[in-house]
Amino acid sequence: MTLHLPEAPAVPTRTRSFHTIARRALELLYQHRVLSTQQMHVLLTSPEQRARRPDYLRRHLGELHKAGLVSRVRAQGGGAGPGRVRTRPFLWFLTESGAEAVEEAGELPIRPYRVTPESVAGSRQAHTLALNDVGIAFFEYAERLGHECGPLDWTPEVANRIRDGQRRFEDDHVISDAVLNYVHVERGRRTMLSFFVELDRATMTTARLAAKLQAYGRLYEYVPQGSDRARRQPNATRPAWMYNYPVFPRVLVVLDAAPPREGEPDRRPARLAARTEDLYARTAADVRLSRLKEDIAIGVTTLQQLQQHGPCAPIFTPLLRGTPSARPAAADFYLSTK
Repeated sequence: MTLHLPEAPAVPTRTRSFHTIARRALELLYQHRVLSTQQMHVLLTSPEQRARRPDYLRRHLGELHKAGLVSRVRAQGGGAGPGRVRTRPFLWFLTESGAEAVEEAGELPIRPYRVTPESVAGSRQAHTLALNDVGIAFFEYAERLGHECGPLDWTPEVANRIRDGQRRFEDDHVISDAVLNYVHVERGRRTMLSFFVELDRATMTTARLAAKLQAYGRLYEYVPQGSDRARRQPNATRPAWMYNYPVFPRVLVVLDAAPPREGEPDRRPARLAARTEDLYARTAADVRLSRLKEDIAIGVTTLQQLQQHGPCAPIFTPLLRGTPSARPAAADFYLSTK
């Protein structure tokens, strides 16, 4: 189905290439909610084109902006003052009209969430952009190695129920920062991988982060009971996750932290290493996760390592197996069947 863009008097005649780029840009923003100009430039171009300035993209985004399909705000940071504000990159998101245009095309699953200027400028802006960077790291390495992970192969904020009841939504579900799908291709053999991605920018306590990881243990064992247990069908003994995933996705924790201020030493590596050790201790002490350590794989890395070495490198620290000081081979976490 073709994505139809509303006509607008101020918009020049569009070329076929504009329509292609516009459709892809709108789909990206619908799926990922907020993207910087540079992030969109990476996802919409070939590796050879990425070294160039994204002037073409700014032009097309400007046309979409005039048509009322996208909006933008300046990214946070960089200090105050008109000059410094102008150096901050634009962050792009869909307007209500833009979201409706994507939904009318019927190419993507409907997501009821709507982005507003207030939500983009809110406290989770850095988290959202860093989560985009996680997906882009997988995307670029898949492209480089001949694997498969496209710009739409990760979905942010996916909720899975972990127990029956009518409590708060957050109490009855584990909400993954993203679910990412990846196809590893080697010598004609295709291995389909799925990840529950948890991005941690060291803004919550390790106790809260560990509690979220413990919720994946509940998800693994959760079997919906239904309202009438006496008449429950035999297949109701299947865990709920099996209806959505062929195998239980690996849980990938990606650590990040704000960069140091100018003139200060970069203490992030030591800080994130300590955070990894704390997570290891807390998850190892959880009875359920210890019992499920052969069924659930939880690995920790940093965004910097993921961007520098890629997901196929031995950059993961296992939380339920081994020790936090010894990194496994890449296959131990990345390609293992468990």
